[in-house]
Amino acid sequence: MIRNGMLRMMLMVLVGSQLLLSCKKEAGEGGSSSMFGKVLVRQYNASFTILQEEYYAQDEDVYIIYGDDITFGDRTRTCYDGTYEFKYLRPGTYTIYAYSKDSTFQTNSMIPVIREMTISKNHEVVEVPEIIILK
Repeated sequence: MIRNGMLRMMLMVLVGSQLLLSCKKEAGEGGSSSMFGKVLVRQYNASFTILQEEYYAQDEDVYIIYGDDITFGDRTRTCYDGTYEFKYLRPGTYTIYAYSKDSTFQTNSMIPVIREMTISKNHEVVEVPEIIILK
């Protein structure tokens, strides 16, 4: 009887620990952390030789990729002072980006300006280094 009881308890502990390990959540929404930052615009002439104006982006799209996902998981827009925030994030690695003109003229399309960031614990607030885009 004691042997069966011990065996049963060991089995329950093993199954319980497997369930806990399998519930480890990946980077993404559903957590208690957040990331914030600012987007700065540098506006140049057509040949990118003369800086005409510099200001914080208003109403500019900023994207976030959760962990190893292949496409963005969410998008937000900057406020009047260039700030943005992604809330309710779990610990993990994130890619934050906004689109900029290419000053090298190697492409006619917009290019991403990327910041790789990590949240290491719950209730963490991470400041993303300033994203500078060209227009």
